[in-house]
Amino acid sequence: MRCPYCGYKEDKVIDSRANTEQTAIRRRRQCLKCGKRFTTYEYIEEVSLMVIKKDGRREPFDRKKILTGIMKACEKRPISLEKMEEIVTQVERAIQKRSEREVKSSLIGELVMERLKRLDEVAYVRFASVYRQFKDLGQFMMELRQILDKEKPKRK
Repeated sequence: MRCPYCGYKEDKVIDSRANTEQTAIRRRRQCLKCGKRFTTYEYIEEVSLMVIKKDGRREPFDRKKILTGIMKACEKRPISLEKMEEIVTQVERAIQKRSEREVKSSLIGELVMERLKRLDEVAYVRFASVYRQFKDLGQFMMELRQILDKEKPKRK
């Protein structure tokens, strides 16, 4: 493992623990040269999963792409990277439970939105606006109204 700060190849593991779903191991490491700490994750390599894009193209499943989208949606929100990674793991597990080797990108998007909606409504709306490609302000407002209508009973 190379240190992301200085590139040195040797480090020591300070802490190891499984994530909440027991699907990955999180390791805190410390570089033996510069002393800086960093986190790595280990995942079991599974059978390759293909994603069918909206235009029909197929590409390998990439959890980093999902995490990047979630991170953009959660920018400047009080959501930890750990929570975002947990969402990606939950989505990946839900897809793997389906026992299919190909999955539509629309399913992945819906699974992410479902989890973001429970976690943070602002992040959800941000993700949905990009994912659903709102064509105009009207579509965006319809989505907001649905959220607000569900919130009314809670506010009373």
